[in-house]
Amino acid sequence: MLEIGKYNRLRVKSSATVGLYLTNGEEDVLLPTKYIPENTSVGDLLDVFVYLDNENRPVATTLKPYACVGDFAFLSVKQVNEHGAFLDWGIAKDVFVPYAEQRVEMETGERYLVYLLIDEFSGRIAATAKWSKYLHDASNLQEGQEVQLLIAEKTPLGFKAIINNECEGLLYENEIFTPIQSGDKIKGFVRLVREDGKVDLRLQQEGVEAMNDAKSQVLSYLRQNGGVLALGDKSSPEEIYRQLQMSKKNFKKAIGGLYKDQLISLSDHEIRLLELTEE
Repeated sequence: MLEIGKYNRLRVKSSATVGLYLTNGEEDVLLPTKYIPENTSVGDLLDVFVYLDNENRPVATTLKPYACVGDFAFLSVKQVNEHGAFLDWGIAKDVFVPYAEQRVEMETGERYLVYLLIDEFSGRIAATAKWSKYLHDASNLQEGQEVQLLIAEKTPLGFKAIINNECEGLLYENEIFTPIQSGDKIKGFVRLVREDGKVDLRLQQEGVEAMNDAKSQVLSYLRQNGGVLALGDKSSPEEIYRQLQMSKKNFKKAIGGLYKDQLISLSDHEIRLLELTEE
């Protein structure tokens, strides 16, 4: 069965004046001429995105949409009318958000976080800005797990983020040392899965592995910069992140370990590599 609103791997069945007919063995779909890759022949396999045209018929394209059905994504409004808003999602057809599915009234040119779905009444691909009802629980997440984050929105505590396109977590303001904004896609880590199912996130790994990585990073910086790093125990978290892209907590663990290993000397605002100073 064709998966509407998603990528399908289909075989070229036949050619026509309007394009190529592709098949999954049970259903056929048209790939219009303008989307046919060069040197494509009958029998070839193609990865195409399948959506519905204005007459609700499946059609294929080799264009890459910004999101598929089942995805959360930030999309821009191209047009607004009395029925709702039409969002640009990277292909010839826009995706519709009815007024009933808007959290705030959408405006042309603005970007909004939406969830793409198949409308149960019309069968068409649509989007909703009331995306929170499509989040799942966090039962499959583990502390320390690396995850992909979509920054959703600012809150008084920090930023809400969608984790692995499935569930929601929170990045706390006092643990963010690099500029982020709604719409960013970044790597993160699960800090804690609470008993109530809420998830605390962080942007950097912790633990022994993280400390070893941080030690290696500090050593690498020192060796590439004459054995001197203008950071120390009194440096601000922002300055540490600006130079090394690590949290102050990880930085302090790293320099503590390097000092214990007798590889560096420390002062409040400077670190020196003993390997170089003793040569």
